[in-house]
Amino acid sequence: MASRLLCALAFGLAMTVAAAAKDYPSRPIKLVVAFAAGGPADTVGRMLAQAMGKGQTIVIENISGAGGTIASTYVSRAAPDGYTLLFNQLGMAISPFLYPKLEYDPLSSFEYIGLVAYQANVLVTRPKFAPGSFADLLAHLKANRNRLSFASTGRGGASDLCAILFGSATGIDITTVPYRATAQALTDLLAGNVDLLCDSVATATPFIQSGAVEAHGVTTLNRVPTLPQVPTLDEQGLKGFDMMTWTALYAPKGTPKPIVDHLVRSLQVAVEDPEFKAGLQRIGSTPMPKERGTPEAHAAFLRQEMTRWQPILEKAETRK
Repeated sequence: MASRLLCALAFGLAMTVAAAAKDYPSRPIKLVVAFAAGGPADTVGRMLAQAMGKGQTIVIENISGAGGTIASTYVSRAAPDGYTLLFNQLGMAISPFLYPKLEYDPLSSFEYIGLVAYQANVLVTRPKFAPGSFADLLAHLKANRNRLSFASTGRGGASDLCAILFGSATGIDITTVPYRATAQALTDLLAGNVDLLCDSVATATPFIQSGAVEAHGVTTLNRVPTLPQVPTLDEQGLKGFDMMTWTALYAPKGTPKPIVDHLVRSLQVAVEDPEFKAGLQRIGSTPMPKERGTPEAHAAFLRQEMTRWQPILEKAETRK
């Protein structure tokens, strides 16, 4: 009798899940962006919502703070019904190494939908900060390291990770000053209250082109089309310096497979959308190849990124 009851309950649950998946989506989908409005992640997230929202309604909610971990915790606890999704970036791979009491596991608390896009960052300073070549800049940083400050958008954010990688590559540790959002960090850089910032190409380019800030190198191995005159850090002597800020889409663990499959298909259509690709190009970003916009590809990539960043972050922590 008990076994029949359990079978009936299981069958009923399966039918309910199947019905929910068949009707999905029947109401707006909430896309939680893990960073503040107006920043690079938010810009790409809103473009993605528009591209994926053709035929379904997707609304943005920004939940920023703690390198994206607040938003990730929120979504990990949400109902696994496909109506609350997470849009996060590189910080997803490094959060376990920066936050020992993390309330979710990047490897087991989510259903992966897929990688979305990637973008270079660029090292900028206030104008006339250090004269001469990149070698002169490094010499100036080494000579004045105790009096300088490196702005970041918070522990675990892309600018913070770029500062850590820069310190590891050069052997120069500079005090990091955290800000809630990119706009605040840029404002203080322009005012001369901080000295350096490793910002996304998307937000830094207008300031570079206007002469408000000075660019010293992009963080990927290849130059970016929107800033062709700016050399890479790799070609200026920091061999192998390669950091891109990638973004990806997640659903809470336990989201039914038919719903995940629907979202994967929607993502793959979105990254091929001409308007989405053109929008990314305008901000110096690149859509991930379609074959990487799958749960399996992202799971493998996330593990690879975690393996890469763990020793860098552990080394940075021991130097503090």
